[in-house]
Amino acid sequence: MSLWSRVANVFRGDRLNREISEEFESHVAEAVASGRSEREARRALGTYARHREEGHQARVIGWLDSLCADAIFGWRQLMKRKVTTGAAILSLALAIGACTSAFRLVDAMFLRPMPVSAPASLYAISYHGFDAKTKAPESWDSNSYPMFREMRKAVMEQADLSAVSYVSHVDLTYGSDAEMEKAYRQSVSGSLFSNLGLRPVLGRLLAEDDDRVPGAEPYAVLSYDYWTRRFGKDSQVIGRRLHMDGAVYEIVGVASKGFTGTEPGTMTDMFVPTMMEAGSVNNANSFWLRIFVRVKPCVDVRSLAGKMDAVFRVWEKNRAKTFINFPKYLLDTFPREHLVLKSAAEGASSMQADYGSALTVLCVLVGMVLLIACANVANLMSAQAAARAREMALRVSIGSGRWRLVQMVMVESAMLGLIAAGLGLLFAWRATPFVVSKINPPDNPARLVLPADWMVIGFGLAMAIGVTLLFGLLPALRASGVKPVHALKGGDEPVAKKRSMYALIAAQVAFCFVVLFVAGLFATTLSKLTKQPIGFSPRRVLVLDTVTQHPEPPVKWDQMAAALRTVPGVETTALEDWPLMSGTMRNDHISVNGAAPSDVLAFFLRVSPGWLETMRIPMVAGRDFRDSDTSPSVAIVNEAFAKQYFNGANPVGRTFETRGPDRVNAQYEIVGLAGDVVYRDLREKILPQAYVPLHRAANLRADTPISAQTLSAATLQPMQGVTIVVRTASDDSILLSETLRKAMTRIDPEFRVSTIQTQTELVNAQTIRERLLASLALFFASLALLLAAIGLYGVLNYAVLQREREIGVRIALGARLGHVVRIVTAQVLVMVVAGGIAGWALGLMLVRYVQSLLYQVKGNDPAMLAVPALVLLMAVVLSAMPAVIRAARIDPATMLRAE
Repeated sequence: MSLWSRVANVFRGDRLNREISEEFESHVAEAVASGRSEREARRALGTYARHREEGHQARVIGWLDSLCADAIFGWRQLMKRKVTTGAAILSLALAIGACTSAFRLVDAMFLRPMPVSAPASLYAISYHGFDAKTKAPESWDSNSYPMFREMRKAVMEQADLSAVSYVSHVDLTYGSDAEMEKAYRQSVSGSLFSNLGLRPVLGRLLAEDDDRVPGAEPYAVLSYDYWTRRFGKDSQVIGRRLHMDGAVYEIVGVASKGFTGTEPGTMTDMFVPTMMEAGSVNNANSFWLRIFVRVKPCVDVRSLAGKMDAVFRVWEKNRAKTFINFPKYLLDTFPREHLVLKSAAEGASSMQADYGSALTVLCVLVGMVLLIACANVANLMSAQAAARAREMALRVSIGSGRWRLVQMVMVESAMLGLIAAGLGLLFAWRATPFVVSKINPPDNPARLVLPADWMVIGFGLAMAIGVTLLFGLLPALRASGVKPVHALKGGDEPVAKKRSMYALIAAQVAFCFVVLFVAGLFATTLSKLTKQPIGFSPRRVLVLDTVTQHPEPPVKWDQMAAALRTVPGVETTALEDWPLMSGTMRNDHISVNGAAPSDVLAFFLRVSPGWLETMRIPMVAGRDFRDSDTSPSVAIVNEAFAKQYFNGANPVGRTFETRGPDRVNAQYEIVGLAGDVVYRDLREKILPQAYVPLHRAANLRADTPISAQTLSAATLQPMQGVTIVVRTASDDSILLSETLRKAMTRIDPEFRVSTIQTQTELVNAQTIRERLLASLALFFASLALLLAAIGLYGVLNYAVLQREREIGVRIALGARLGHVVRIVTAQVLVMVVAGGIAGWALGLMLVRYVQSLLYQVKGNDPAMLAVPALVLLMAVVLSAMPAVIRAARIDPATMLRAE
């Protein structure tokens, strides 16, 4: 008989039995035909049962047949305990789903190589150094284009270098100027596509010749994903033109399928030559690029990194010679960082740095939740195995071997694990995109490639096998080790088997304590950040990032702000360079009274008159800007500025100098003192800030003394992009967004709103990571606490059932309620205390790894340690109450009569 027939026979038992029965009857018929009687023929052939058993074993694969039989029996056992089975599957599915979701995030961000040739030989340049004052470690990966050229020239024999800008969210139009839309753009050097070994799906890719002369080659290559979404794979897209940043680009090709840029977390829509950034490619002080390094065969990466580091240090020392208004002690130690080559097989992005530690912590938390779930189900299975002790004893008595019993219990456990893994994968399929959508601001959410490929499915299967072994092996060994004589006589269970259940309870409590502790740290961090005073009122404030087709004179911007002030529902309007807490900043060193510049940097922001009132920033002293004020001439500073540079004295009427982009050796008179506000980041302490007029004088020479006469005679610099701040009368300010957009187009078609968002959204964007961590950690903590409580309840209930006779006898002899409570809970409480101590130690060990994610929170704070302990204590009390009540209600007479 063929192997396939034997496999098939395993799954068609009824038909096989009919065939065996027909074969047996045919043998009887043949014997009768040969002259024997039917009775004699049946006696000679033996019993039908023996014939069927022998025929069945000869026609099937034995081990597969036993597995099928165990699966059928296991399914019946699971269906007999529907509530218990459902609870076990649900807890495991949630834990497996959480683990799979975490794996999908880690895979998409850190493990999945870019779809390029030989990704293992791809590296990215980063710089590791330390803060000059705090000595805290720092790292970054930004470079200037002139330094990229120098690097490429120095190592051209050992490696191929490519420059790639950070992805930017830009405005563009394909048709009329009114049809503006957003896209993710990345500027790349002409060598990128050839270095990565990419081929076009349509048209051609950028080449070296497209990236030689600033502003000369306005070409664009679309990503396959964007081509599919935006153009429906239209082959006529080649040659189509688009308007972007004042230039007209021609689409020349579509990149390889699957390649969405070099930044995990952002899917780039189009690639343009770096030379189209004409204002930056020759600026040695403009850091806007990452450098990717394709190491050539047989080149040692360490020696290459050392050579590039030497080139970097020489370049930076030469650049430092051009620094003006820079503290001497910083120049003496410049540069303080060293060049490092990091593997870039998976790409390089700021999201990897921002969320790497957070994802690691989440993986640890979900791993602990999974272990709690496995321990919970293991105790449940152990209790059920004890309840089936007589059944197992009978099986052993009639000849079943230990491995056969282990297999039977493990098959049942595997069915639980596979069902839970399947549901967990479905949960992860929906949960992972939801988590990703919560990363980054609403107008610029993270976008990760999350395919359900063999890696994810393989991880799910591995999880199913792993959890089956974790929660199923102990009950299987326990069931197979039953002693028939002892079990059939109804003897008590061996102490060693009870200890394993209590040990699992201790493990659950320890892991649960850690999860609760970490969740408390994240929740407290979020609370402290959200309650941090920011110095202004973001409520009812709309932020309109506005652009014009061509630079417009400041007077037209003032007229637009005034016109929007007349729109119904608008209270006030003002203009600014960029919104507070948007992440954008400009800073410079300050010099007072001709002294050496301070090493403390001050933030700058250009604003219009009335901006302080619109933002509800209090004016402490002095006056606001006037319409006639221009920059550089006057400034309003904050209280931190006064403390840093004027020892806290009233600075109104005093002057300071700076050598910033506005003017070389520019002097400002302080006309106002404002309250402190958060400028860029909630986590930063309030730094010195100076607000200067939005109107900026143009065409002033560096060697021209700045005076009132020169400023009044100067032409004001036109502006192409400004942020308009609108304070509305309604709390739901976003409802006015479309009205304002249409009003702006109606007032002047040259003006367009690029992005509208509320100032509250910008403030909330500061805590996106903390909100994500806190919400997920609290979810996992609730799940862990529920699972631990259910596990504790199950063990206590099992203990009451096992000691019911003993408790009844003690009650009959006069035992009081307190004694009964001690009998039920003593051993479990010891394990709970032991688990709590172990969890406390684990939590303190884990704090050092999560400290960078915390804000004004210390892990050794007694309050942070007391909260999880109290929560666990409440869970223990609630879990123990049903078992204690059941034990207290045991009727000795009824129990002894049953005995």
